[in-house]
Amino acid sequence: MWPLIVRSFGQFSKYLVLPFAGIIGFIGYNVEGWISDRHTPSTAAIKQQRQERLLRENVDSSATPKKHNPLEVNLSPSLSS
Repeated sequence: MWPLIVRSFGQFSKYLVLPFAGIIGFIGYNVEGWISDRHTPSTAAIKQQRQERLLRENVDSSATPKKHNPLEVNLSPSLSS
């Protein structure tokens, strides 16, 4: 009896499983949309961000001159004495 049931289910399983999978996927997609925030906040353009950063750096550099020699800036403690 079991082999007959398994064989008949095996033949018609694609007709039974596909609608259930579609319904469950549809419900899951909508629940995820209600729960999560799908919208990405907009940001300024990369060129605009770069220009603003360069302007900030120019303003900062005019107030205090920066050292451009890596040995002066990143001097190891053993060499500083």
